[in-house]
Amino acid sequence: MKPLFAALALALAAGPVLAADADEGSKHPFSIRDLVMLDRVGDPQLSPDGRYALYSVRSTDYAANKGSTALYVLDLSGSTQPVKVVEKGSSPRWSPDGKSIYYAAAKDGVSQVFHRAFDAGKGGKGLALTVAAGEAVTDAPLDVNAFKLSPDGSKLLLSYEVFTDCPDLACTKERLDGREKDKSTGTVYDKLFVRHWDTWADGRRSQLFIADANAPSQPVLLSRGIDGDVPSKPFGGDDEFTFSPDGKTVYFDARIAGKTEPWSTNFDVYSVPADGSATPVNLTADNLAWDANPLVSPDGRTLFYTAMKEPGSEADRFGIMALDLASGTRREVAPSWDRSAGALQLSADGKTLYTTTDDNGQHPLVAIDVATGKATTLVTDGAVGGFSMSGSKVLLSRDDLKRPADLYTADLKGKGLKQVTHYNAKRLKNAQVGDFEFFTFKGWNNETVQGYVVKPVGFKKGQTYPVAFIIHGGPQGAMTNSWSYRWNAQTYAGQGFAVVTVNFHGSTGYGQAFTESISGDWGGKPLQDLKQGWNAALTKYKFLDGDRACALGASYGGYMVYWMAGVWNQPWKCFVDHDGVFDARAMYYDTEELWFEEKENGGTQFEHPENYERFNPVNHVKDWRVPMLVIHSGHDFRIPDTQGLGAFTALQRRGIPSKLLHFPDENHWVLKPQNSVQWHETVNAWLKQWTAK
Repeated sequence: MKPLFAALALALAAGPVLAADADEGSKHPFSIRDLVMLDRVGDPQLSPDGRYALYSVRSTDYAANKGSTALYVLDLSGSTQPVKVVEKGSSPRWSPDGKSIYYAAAKDGVSQVFHRAFDAGKGGKGLALTVAAGEAVTDAPLDVNAFKLSPDGSKLLLSYEVFTDCPDLACTKERLDGREKDKSTGTVYDKLFVRHWDTWADGRRSQLFIADANAPSQPVLLSRGIDGDVPSKPFGGDDEFTFSPDGKTVYFDARIAGKTEPWSTNFDVYSVPADGSATPVNLTADNLAWDANPLVSPDGRTLFYTAMKEPGSEADRFGIMALDLASGTRREVAPSWDRSAGALQLSADGKTLYTTTDDNGQHPLVAIDVATGKATTLVTDGAVGGFSMSGSKVLLSRDDLKRPADLYTADLKGKGLKQVTHYNAKRLKNAQVGDFEFFTFKGWNNETVQGYVVKPVGFKKGQTYPVAFIIHGGPQGAMTNSWSYRWNAQTYAGQGFAVVTVNFHGSTGYGQAFTESISGDWGGKPLQDLKQGWNAALTKYKFLDGDRACALGASYGGYMVYWMAGVWNQPWKCFVDHDGVFDARAMYYDTEELWFEEKENGGTQFEHPENYERFNPVNHVKDWRVPMLVIHSGHDFRIPDTQGLGAFTALQRRGIPSKLLHFPDENHWVLKPQNSVQWHETVNAWLKQWTAK
C-alpha cells in the first residue's frame, strides 16, 4: 500500500478569487489557496557539459481544474534567468551530445516523443532560446508511456500499451476503436487484476520497443514473450529500463503476470539484444523477490540493480546488487547499510553509486563506494527528489517542511550546495508558515521513536493551541522533513493548529527491523507509539492544548483512525478518516494488490481468518463515540469506497455526529485542484467545529 496518503481538496464557492496571484496583498497565514497555486519544480536534467539545467514546472490552471507542465532551461553560470523552451511537455531529456532536447508532448491528442535543437545563443553567452513546438520524432497511433535515448543518441526505447497478440501498434489502435463502436459494454475477465489503482484492465500490457531516433516508423518489440508491464504499473518510469554503454544490449525489469500477479512481487531483471534478434533472458531468476532499476557500469562489465530478499513483500529493504555480466557472479554492494535504496545513478568512473533514501526523518542524497560499500550522506536536512549528474556536478531538487522544491547544485561530495531556482518566492513572501522541531521519546519496548511538532502561524509563547494529530499512511512510510501537496502540515498551521506526528514502528528510515515490526501487528506497537508519542509531545510542548485535539489519517493512517475510534478515543474531540480500512476481512477480498494484505496479515484471509480479526476496527464499532468526518473516493481501488461507506453507516446508525465527503472522480489520492480545495476546507471546518473553545 506504501505511504499512499490522499491529496487534500475542495471546490471553492468563490473560485475565481483563487486564481489571483498569491504574492499580492499583505502577509497572511499559509492556506490551501496558496498550496494549490504553487509551481511544482521537478525532473532535473543536467546537460552533458554540466552548464545547463533542463527541468519541468507544473503550474495550476484552476479554472480548468488541472495542472499544466512546461519545460525550462537555466544557464547555471548565473548569467540568465530560466527560459521556457516548451509550453506543454514532460520527461525532458538531453541528447548525449547536449545539442538537442527530447521530451514527450501531445500531437493531435496522442502523446509523442519530440525533439528540438539546443542552441544557447551567440558565443554561448546567455540563452537565446524561445518557446518552440519542436518536431515530433514518433508518429505512433498510441501514447508513449516512457522513453530513453541510447548512449550515442541514435536509438529510442519506447514503452507503449498494446495488446500483446497484435503484430503492430496499428492493430492495437484498431481494436480499441472497434470497442468504442461496440454497443455492448460488458467485459469478461478470467484472471486478476481486473482493476488496479484506479483503472480497469482492458487486456493491454505496457511493452518495450526500440526505434531509430530520427526515423522511428514501426518500432521493434524487445519485450517479446513478457506477460508483464515495462515499465511497471501504475507508477513505473524510465528508471526501469536502460542501455548498455555500447548500445547493443537493453536491460529492463518486469513482473510476469500470469494468474499470480495480484499476490506476487517477483520482479526480475532481463537482458535483450537491442536489435530484438532474441527473446529476453532472465538474469535474476534465482531471487523470487523484487529486482529492479538496472544500471550498467561505464565499462559494460557490471550490472547494478536494487533487490529485495523477501518474496511477497513491497516494503522489504532494497539492497544494491552488482552482477558480473561475464561470470554471472553477484554480490551485495553495501550489505551493512541498513537503508532501502531508491533508483541508482553512477559516477563517470563507475566507482560510486548515488541514490536517495529515508533516513531519520530526512530523505538525503547518498553516495555509496562500490568497492567498500561505505555510504556517505551528501545532501540532507530536507528531502532530495530527482537528481542528475555530469562531470563533477550534481543537479537536484530539494524541499522541506517549510518550502516546496527548488533546484540546487553541488559537487559530487555534496559540498558547495547552492540554490539555483527560486520558484514561488513571491507567492511565499507573504504566506507565513510555522516553525517545526523533531523530537524523540521511548516507544514500544522502550525503543527510541521520532516525531515532529509544527507550531501554528502567529505562535505566541504562553498561549495554547488546538492540535491536528496526523497519522501517516503506508504503513511503511514516514512523516519526513519534506513538502507535500497532499498532507501538508503548513495548511493546518496556517489555520491556527499545532501539528503533531509520530513515526511509529513500521515507519521507514530507522532500519529494516523497525520497518518490518508492524507486519501482523497493525493495532499493537504502532498504537503504543502513538499513545506514548502523544504524551511525550504534551509534556515537552506546553503550547499543545490536549483538550482540543483531533486525529487525522489516510490509508493506513485511516485504518488507525478507525482503530483508535474503538480502542483509544478518550483524548480526541474529533476524527478525520481518509480512505481508511474499516473492515479488514472485506478489505482482503475488495482490494487489488493481495500481496500486501497477505504479507501484513500472515497469509490469506481464508487460511488465517483470526489474523484479520485481531485488529479489525469493525469489531469495535460498539465503542465508537467521537465525531468523525469520513472521506473516500470512487476510483480508489486500493481501499475501495465501500470501506468508507461502511464506516459512515456505522457512525450514522450509532447516532455519532458524522459527515461523509465522497469524490466520485478521484483515486487513493485527491488530485484535482478544486477537489483539493474542497477537501481542505471541509476538513478545516470540521476541526474548528470540534476544537472551538
